Amino acid sequence: MEARTSREAKRKSARSAAVLAAMGLFIVAMFVISMNTGYTRLAPLDVLKTILGMGTAKQELILLQFRLPRIVISILVGAGLAVSGCVLQGLTRNALADPGILGINSGAGLMVILFVSFFPTNADAPVYLLPVLAFAGAGLAAALIYVLAFKRHEGLSPTRLILTGVAVAAGINAAMIVLTLALDPQRYQFVAQWLAGSIWGSNWSFVSALFPWLLVLLPFVIWKAGVLNVLNLSEHTAAGLGAPIERERLMLLGASVGLAGSCVAVSGGIGFVGLIAPHLARQLVGPRHQILLPASALAGALLMITADTLARLIMQPSEIPTGIVVAVIGAPYFLYLLAKARS
Repeated sequence: MEARTSREAKRKSARSAAVLAAMGLFIVAMFVISMNTGYTRLAPLDVLKTILGMGTAKQELILLQFRLPRIVISILVGAGLAVSGCVLQGLTRNALADPGILGINSGAGLMVILFVSFFPTNADAPVYLLPVLAFAGAGLAAALIYVLAFKRHEGLSPTRLILTGVAVAAGINAAMIVLTLALDPQRYQFVAQWLAGSIWGSNWSFVSALFPWLLVLLPFVIWKAGVLNVLNLSEHTAAGLGAPIERERLMLLGASVGLAGSCVAVSGGIGFVGLIAPHLARQLVGPRHQILLPASALAGALLMITADTLARLIMQPSEIPTGIVVAVIGAPYFLYLLAKARS
């Protein structure tokens, strides 16, 4: 029996490793395709020459200053939002939890819109402040949702949490619409693109502003994977195993809010990534968070880079916001999950 269990565990581990490797290869393939996609086509050989420093000035400008930062940001944002959604699903034990649906993205977006209403977004200092402000807005929204959804004798009901998050998100979105009425046409155009999920932070300054947040928070969340496994059980079971439930839940919730807020600061109002990617990863590698979290990050990165490439390809020479492409994929999937949960 022990030998059979050991063989089964090795088989699952090998399958999970193969899935992670396959997703990594798909990301590399999409990275190469995305570098060659755009209004000005660059042949693969031209891309290679430009990376090696042998391209023309025009090719270096297109690839190194425009395309590569956006590709890197789409990968980072996809990974961050996916892991944030995976953590929320584990904390709430609710398959429909997502930073966009729960209103966390809206809280971050409100702070970003307030900021850009008064300050230019092309200055170096404001660029590095944006993730901090977005984290503050996301944290305030999360705290409000937590307070409204929590009941002393019943705890945190997953259904009540979802409904509260939807209501808070609707209120924040209404406030953002009111704020846009006082903006000048240029800033209004920016806000409209941001709300549609356009990856507006597409230069290396935004990459350097976002990367430290993910560099700290992603390893922290993966380090807490065992705690997430315990918290994914019932409250009584987790308490019986000796887990300090509220402290661990608040730390993981803070990490999830930090990931979502920092990503929203540079990507705009992109939803559904934190919902779809963890579900796909769970179907492929199972529920253990030690594997599920890295798989979710890779799935989110793959989803975002694919959606961003399609957004730049579908309507050339124009492009559509990446958030719309993700929504076209995510909305039907969300309805499917909702119908499945009801049944």
